[in-house]
Amino acid sequence: MSAVTTSPSSPEPPPGGPALSVDVVLPCLDEAAALPWVLRRIPPGWRAIVVDNGSTDGSDRVARELGATVVRETRRGFGAACHAGLTAATAEFVCFCDCDASLDPADAVPFVDEIRSGAADLVLGRRRPRGRGAWPPHARAGNTALALLLRRRTGLRLRDLGPLRAARRADLLALGIADRRSGYPLEMVVRAADAGWRITEHDVPYTPRAGASKVTGTWRGTWHAVRDMSRVLQEQPGREEVTP
Repeated sequence: MSAVTTSPSSPEPPPGGPALSVDVVLPCLDEAAALPWVLRRIPPGWRAIVVDNGSTDGSDRVARELGATVVRETRRGFGAACHAGLTAATAEFVCFCDCDASLDPADAVPFVDEIRSGAADLVLGRRRPRGRGAWPPHARAGNTALALLLRRRTGLRLRDLGPLRAARRADLLALGIADRRSGYPLEMVVRAADAGWRITEHDVPYTPRAGASKVTGTWRGTWHAVRDMSRVLQEQPGREEVTP
């Protein structure tokens, strides 16, 4: 677990107070096969926001039939989809989760509890592979390299930059995250660290995804992701430059 000091928001009331308000942002590109499992795992009372990023397999229809809110984002890019979901969210807390059934959105429940209690401002899931092929060696190597670069840039001793995470919606919007490609998750962490957020990480199961990965399933996809994220680490604190 890693942490930095200072909280951008006042803590929520302790458990037993008002009902939680949580939106789960699910970036989606041709994930019709995985959506039923993912959406069944959304905790009761939480809202699923499926951001369709140009699917051709009917993902948007499947998501609506299963009760999710569907947002269309025509600009391709993981960051574009994530940010479209964030701007569409209205809840006090926002979680992000991949939509490929590799991660269980229910594992974010203790993340939100930790933020609500005031113990953290951003909570990340450290992926722990379960099952053969869950996390290809080239993808894991790229993640490890980026974690080391992040440590040099911010001092954070994180071991993973995984997509399962939670924070307060208003605080995330205030970060001014500019990347709209693969660098979005890393930029969120960098800007949060620069702002003095308390950042923690906890182990979560990571299973083989449904279908082929659009990013880390190949060396080429992993290289593009590492390139985008490396660019984020090279930027100076406070600089805002939207990735073209």
